[in-house]
This record gives sequence, structure tokens and C-alpha cells, in this order.
Amino acid sequence: MWHCAACGHQSSATAGTIFQDARTPLTTWFRAMWWVTNQKTGVSALGLQRLLGLGSYKTAWAWLHKLRRAMVRPGRDRLTGYVEVDEAYVGGVHPGRPGRQTDTKALVVVAVEIEGRRLGRIRLRRIPDASAESLMAFIQDVVDPGSRVHTDGWPGYDPLRRHGYKHRVTFLQGQAKTPSQLLPHVHQVVSLLKRWLLGTHHGAATHEHLDYYLDEFTFRFNRRRSRSRGKLFYRLAQQAVAVDPAPYESLVKYARMP
Repeated sequence: MWHCAACGHQSSATAGTIFQDARTPLTTWFRAMWWVTNQKTGVSALGLQRLLGLGSYKTAWAWLHKLRRAMVRPGRDRLTGYVEVDEAYVGGVHPGRPGRQTDTKALVVVAVEIEGRRLGRIRLRRIPDASAESLMAFIQDVVDPGSRVHTDGWPGYDPLRRHGYKHRVTFLQGQAKTPSQLLPHVHQVVSLLKRWLLGTHHGAATHEHLDYYLDEFTFRFNRRRSRSRGKLFYRLAQQAVAVDPAPYESLVKYARMP
């Protein structure tokens, strides 16, 4: 606690960070951060509660969501070069309901940077619809102008050239190959995302908080080649003091997209 002798104002070293107003010792927070970064597939709120012996599931859930706020580095670089973009529906399956069940799923747009034959960095975002307005806002935010963007023939991508991108179009209709073969990199990322949401979080990610689960998945995926788990811990700690506080009330009420 810092106390100003002149005006009497008191402040804490954790003020203005995600640790603000935390009653639990920072050493316990650091243990949580280590588990989050050390486990290849992450940890669920129930798992974190058991590992740390926390008093309630609500505490573990709130901690994980606070840490997810710190997994997006402010001012991060945009994707460049050759980028594959497509959308996918993410959500639970309800037995007995026919069709794609889009009323219970969230629409997520995915951008994958291609490095030769390997997958590079990724960006994901939940969007309200597949309109040109929604898709262009995402692409302009995460992909550098001048990059070559590969999409399917959906009209929502038509404005790409007008916005300064090179546009490669692959029409899916009438093709002998499946969409997963024509846009393989995006579909691989989507498959890994769904497996992670189901395996680690047991499909419990709600639409209101899905954006932050996407942030965690992106954080992990983009650092998957790191040989040092300690470096991931350091990066998370570094970013935890660079983002604004996230009070519990904002965690339960706030959804990034209206």
C-alpha cells in the first residue's frame, strides 16, 4: 500500500491491473497463471478450483476470465502475407433437432496466416452475421492491407479488393473436393477449437463469454511452438499488468458484441 504524505491518498501496486482488489495473495494468482500456461490444453474452472483449493467455483471461474482479458496484447500486430478466412458455427448439439441448429450456435470468423505449408498466427471473433459489414470490419482489424486473402465465394467478401487486399476466391459449389479440402487451414483450426471447447471446458462456453474463450485459444495456438512454458507465464504476467481491471460484475454482465 502506498500512502501520499501530502494529500493522504492511498494506492496499491496492483491498482489498475487485473489483480486490483484481489484478496487472495499474489503467489496464489501466480500458481493459477502457471497452471493455465503450463497445461497444453488449459484448465477448466472446476479443475483450477481443485488444484488450488479455492473456496468456490465462482472464484475459479472469475480468475480464469480475468486472465483471459490479459491474453490479448494491446496493439498486437495484424496478420500479413497469405491469409485464409472463413466462418464456422460453434455451439452445442441438441439431440432431436434437425438441421444446422444455427439458433443455438455462435457464428465465428477465423483468419489463419499461412507460412509455406505450416499454419502461422490466427485470429478469431464472434460476429452477429456473415454480412459484408461484419466480415470487412474483422478483416480490416486483423489483416494488413496488401495481404492476399483466400476465401470462398460468399458475397460478403466481395469488397476485399476495394479495401486494398488481394483476393483469391475458391467457389465451393460444384467442386469434387469438400470445403475442408478447399480451405484446409481454417477448417483445421475450427476443428481444434471445437475439440478444445468440448474437451477442456465440456462445451460450457456461453455465447456471452465465447469471445474470451476464443482469446485464450488464440493465445495458446499462437504460442504452441514455444519450448519454454516459463516464457508463456512471463508473457501472461506482463500483459496482466497492462490491461484494465475486470470487476466480477463486468464479467457476468458484459458481452463484447451486442
